[in-house]
Amino acid sequence: MTGKDNENYNKEYIEYVKSFDPPTQHFKNCFRAFIVGGLICCVGQFIRLFLENVFSLSGDELAGATSMLLIFLGCFLTGLGVYDRVGRNAGAGSIVPITGFANSVASPAMEFKTEGFIYGLAAKMFIVAGPIIVYGVLSGSLVGVIYWLLGL
Repeated sequence: MTGKDNENYNKEYIEYVKSFDPPTQHFKNCFRAFIVGGLICCVGQFIRLFLENVFSLSGDELAGATSMLLIFLGCFLTGLGVYDRVGRNAGAGSIVPITGFANSVASPAMEFKTEGFIYGLAAKMFIVAGPIIVYGVLSGSLVGVIYWLLGL
């Protein structure tokens, strides 16, 4: 086979594979992600206003309590299987908020619980979220050192 024949063969193969892929509906996917992500954020704002007005929380206490409740709701809905159904339809709209992070920790923990508490639950819990935590802490530390060096 010459280089030209090989190039034509590759193009034909790529077109053949693409014929089996359903067309991606970018606008529909983006719209769903926007709506679901926005609804999750609206729930978070409702929780924040509720805690602020009913329990008179403010500042860091309010932010911490709101975050904890959203994480709890994400894990709880993952346990019930609701969050996975929402994620199938919403895509990135359910992954980006803090509830998506809770889902990425709770899902592997539930999946591997049959392997035991240590080797299953504890070891596999951060399979998805672990790299996010590590690189988030490292990049945050790096930015902090840069700010410190610049005297900001």
